[in-house]
Amino acid sequence: MSTSAQTPAPGVPRRLRIAVIGAGMAGILAAIRLKASAEHEVVVFEKADRIGGTWRENTYPGLTCDVPAHAYTYSFAPNPDWSSYLAPGPEIQRYFEALVRRYGIAPLIRFGCAIESCRFDDEGRRWTITDSAGRQDDFDVVIAATGVLHHPNTPVLPGLDDFAGECFHSARWDHGVALDGRRIAVIGSGSTGVQITSALAGRAARLYHIQRTPQWIMPMPNQPYTDAQRAAFRADPGLIDEIRYGDHYTGLVRRFTRAIIDADSPEMLEIEAIVRDNLERSVRDPALREALRPNYRAACKRLIYSSDYYEKIQHPDVEAVVGRIECIEPEGVRMKDGSLKPADVLVLATGFQADRFVRPIKVSGRDGADLDAQWSPSPSAYLGIALPDFPNFFMINGPTGPVGNFSLIDIAERQWAYIEQLLAPLARGECALVELRAETLRDYDRRRIAAARRTIFASGCASWYLDATGVPASWPWSYEEFVDCTAQPNPADYLFMA
Repeated sequence: MSTSAQTPAPGVPRRLRIAVIGAGMAGILAAIRLKASAEHEVVVFEKADRIGGTWRENTYPGLTCDVPAHAYTYSFAPNPDWSSYLAPGPEIQRYFEALVRRYGIAPLIRFGCAIESCRFDDEGRRWTITDSAGRQDDFDVVIAATGVLHHPNTPVLPGLDDFAGECFHSARWDHGVALDGRRIAVIGSGSTGVQITSALAGRAARLYHIQRTPQWIMPMPNQPYTDAQRAAFRADPGLIDEIRYGDHYTGLVRRFTRAIIDADSPEMLEIEAIVRDNLERSVRDPALREALRPNYRAACKRLIYSSDYYEKIQHPDVEAVVGRIECIEPEGVRMKDGSLKPADVLVLATGFQADRFVRPIKVSGRDGADLDAQWSPSPSAYLGIALPDFPNFFMINGPTGPVGNFSLIDIAERQWAYIEQLLAPLARGECALVELRAETLRDYDRRRIAAARRTIFASGCASWYLDATGVPASWPWSYEEFVDCTAQPNPADYLFMA
């Protein structure tokens, strides 16, 4: 038990005790920024034995970020040494590890410390955090940086436990399993399934990419950077800024967000034309081309970016299997059409439980408010950051924030800058608690749901973007509007309690 936080006298500046849950991209960001201010005591809780979040958890062959590497970096920590336009996963993990060393935040992190509960003490006006070993600690503020894609979604498939070969989820890759020259079935058509299929084509004796629903593929060349280019980036950081802030990348982000919010916009029509043309030009066999043609509009599901999937799926030892699975048998995958796809290795590239966020941590707020109850039937948070009844509790990349084919680091930095402004009156002693007004979230959700129903995400497909009620759960307005909304908190949206 560490020293408990104390309720301050009004108007007296205070050194806050702040808990950050998670040492992935968002938690590292919060820890670096808080350490730089040198104003508060900070503890970062990490359930694993090292940092990294999704880049620690996912180590499958072909893992690559689909955001340009120079855009998928903190604004204050450019990396001139990315090996290619789109960085491979291990390189991204090394980037975060290097920053933990550079900014000296490792001493703030408690590794192997999974959090069981966060409970707000109405009398003491602080948060009590309990870990899986039963240890408790008290804090003035909790920052939930727990990420979105970290609870693997294992499909319910009859006979899965009877499979005679090796079977694992893509986020729990078993590197002890031999792949070369073996029969491999990859289940799932999201980015992960596409990347694994591209990586294993030519290695497996037979590779089946089993997909209930094919995806639209956006062509994205991934050129390696030369030694000369990396030297130029080191000599002139402005060249990096031209990539991450230049018209090309920012134009793509704005095109995408405008397309999302207006399904009949010129931007959406342009995206659809590009992916249709990619399919038509890239897949030679008419039967395969039609099998790979989705029956929904582009971007209804998260767009898949790939430079070589269509090429690799036409490899003679690779088969695109489009249809429903009947069951898993010891010898392989039995499809609804009766065909058996014999396999030695079964890879479940079936995604994550994207509605978990901070859960399964049990979070209890003011007057016993229960987060699970507030998030039933679906989670929501104002700007993906704040909730009523949960004072001094903030999230980074929480529910209803922007998600899509752009940098979540950029989104996290904007959310953190917003949170810092809410911490300021607490540190100055102007108040003890900051809490979102209930009416703020009600009005936000009313407007958000109405707008979400008009987005491309609601145009007629099943995806992890949809909540339990069938409403798209992500930010339904423009990127520019998110920038404006997170630039400065509106005091009228919050309760500032002494």
